Amino acid sequence: MAAFSTSSSRPYHIIIFGASGFTGQFVVEEVARTASEGPKGNLKWAVAGRNRTKLEKVVEQAAGALSKPELKSEVDILVADVSDPDSLAVMCKQAVIVLSCVGPYRFFGEPVVKSCVENGTHCIDISGEPQFLERMQLNYHDQAAEKGVYIVGSCGFDSIPADMGVIYTRDQFKGTLTSIESFLTASAGTEGGCIHDGTWQSAIYGLADSNKLRSLRKKFGHKPLPVVGAKIKRRGTLFYSNELQQYAIPFMGSDPSVVKRTQRYLNEELTESPVQYGAYVGVGGISNIFKLVFAGLMFFFLVKFSFGRNLLIKFPEFFSFGFFSKEGPTRKQMEGSSFRFIFLGEGYTEGSEPNEGKPNSKIRTLVKGPEPGYVATPIAMVQAALTMLNESDSLPKTGGVYTPGATFAKTTIVDRLNKHGLNRLGFNISLVKHLLICLLEHRDSCCYVKLPYGVAVFRCFPV
Repeated sequence: MAAFSTSSSRPYHIIIFGASGFTGQFVVEEVARTASEGPKGNLKWAVAGRNRTKLEKVVEQAAGALSKPELKSEVDILVADVSDPDSLAVMCKQAVIVLSCVGPYRFFGEPVVKSCVENGTHCIDISGEPQFLERMQLNYHDQAAEKGVYIVGSCGFDSIPADMGVIYTRDQFKGTLTSIESFLTASAGTEGGCIHDGTWQSAIYGLADSNKLRSLRKKFGHKPLPVVGAKIKRRGTLFYSNELQQYAIPFMGSDPSVVKRTQRYLNEELTESPVQYGAYVGVGGISNIFKLVFAGLMFFFLVKFSFGRNLLIKFPEFFSFGFFSKEGPTRKQMEGSSFRFIFLGEGYTEGSEPNEGKPNSKIRTLVKGPEPGYVATPIAMVQAALTMLNESDSLPKTGGVYTPGATFAKTTIVDRLNKHGLNRLGFNISLVKHLLICLLEHRDSCCYVKLPYGVAVFRCFPV
């Protein structure tokens, strides 16, 4: 297995590659903020990218934002470029883990993965691009396993909250959990909010290449996952969600793909019962629906043609009603933004046969966090890296290309996220620790209990 400790030839626990990018700069700040959580309380790290001047500016900004002027002299800067394999190799050989922040990953991500595998370096990224993530698994899993290297994708908002939320909810269920639906909502403060257009570009190219994703999946030759218990009912393209008290649509991001890959791993490698999953996102009221329909029709039409894709990329604010921008959100906008996941699970209590009758028990988990793209994502990414460094014995037995759930199912990453959630900006990625049991006289009804920090759990008992 590739090492999880530094050495004279591999001096850094972490190298942040793409540190001068929009998301990368916040990952730099988060690493600097949590360096004391590294092995033996001393995380050794550096930043890397293709422009030394920009990297120096990022380190200087982090030093100012965190009131840590020493960063300017303590943080090493390495020059590496995805178009220069030799420079990537030099970088990878010096790191235990590379944090890859070089989206869109379909264009820039693979050279990093390839170099990490070849040079015995673990790699974590924050990609929300299913085609890239699944292609990396198809092309590099066997080689990574042979080298003992862990390549872990989607370790940001896409898709740690969803993937770990499903696993945690399953682990807390007293019986056999057979299905989970998640409902995502996001809110902005008085300053409003937006997303950097790098995510917009990933969506454009992802939809344009959707046929390639289908053909890619056929190459795996996977058998359908077994359906345990009642089959989950899929919602419509647009529906009113009683759970959210607003209209909702299927979630178009990577969460469904990532969760399904995790459930396949847990079923095929650990012989655990798979959980069916449906993901949805709230879109608000009627006025938002009109905007969504107009923008959606325009998007789906233009993305089919190269000139249309060029227009979408050139004018993200216009075609997304300001939801995406080339500048990205300001720090004030990020401070006022947050997200919330509701996980609603159904299953069968202990002693019940999952294949007989309808599910007889329910569970609810609420996951709350700060602005998802540039506050929650760096926290999740850095905690994933720190978990790998500090808990390598709890990772899958062999290296490979994995999802967050497959990698961290047996670790304390949830506790780590909770710790940071409670201590910073009110961030609470609260994957509930304990189910509260109803009093005996209320065992025939649904139990709803409010917990600290706005967390709530539903636990239903059979009549």
